[in-house]
Amino acid sequence: MAISADVGAHRHAAIVPSRRSLTVTDHSYEVSVRWTGNHGTGTSGYREYGRDHDVLAPGKADIAGSADPTFRGDRDRWNPEELVVAALAQCHMLSYLHVAVTQGFTVVDYEDRATASLNLNRDGSGELTEATLHPVVTILEADRVADAEAAHAMANSLCFIARSVAFPVHHVPRTKVRTAH
Repeated sequence: MAISADVGAHRHAAIVPSRRSLTVTDHSYEVSVRWTGNHGTGTSGYREYGRDHDVLAPGKADIAGSADPTFRGDRDRWNPEELVVAALAQCHMLSYLHVAVTQGFTVVDYEDRATASLNLNRDGSGELTEATLHPVVTILEADRVADAEAAHAMANSLCFIARSVAFPVHHVPRTKVRTAH
């Protein structure tokens, strides 16, 4: 028997029993991509069109996108590879904050500088081969630094995006303790 609940305009949580656990399914996401790089002659030649586009979702600010500058894109716009790395960093942070709550230590600041590597192949294809997150987390409890460091592994195992990519996601965390003023 499936159970579903509607929250606002979004359909959430059809619970389906599985052999290993209860699996929550039926979350769906929709975005639109609109190409804005037609300079008047369409794709009549490799240098004749722009890579600019907008990423849109109802009720949200548009994201100005383009290709990486190596591929004739606009460096002032987000490229797809950066958006994948940003999604990994966001998802890890949100998973980490959840783990902190469940494990009982207090995060008061979190910043990350995420990087990724892309290999290009002779046939023009390519793939991201790895990503590395460098989270700097500030906690309140000096006696919980080891727990805060270990929580990154749990956050990685929970992160929907890290679980979905076909390359390793490494973590080089640093934990600080906020001192009393």
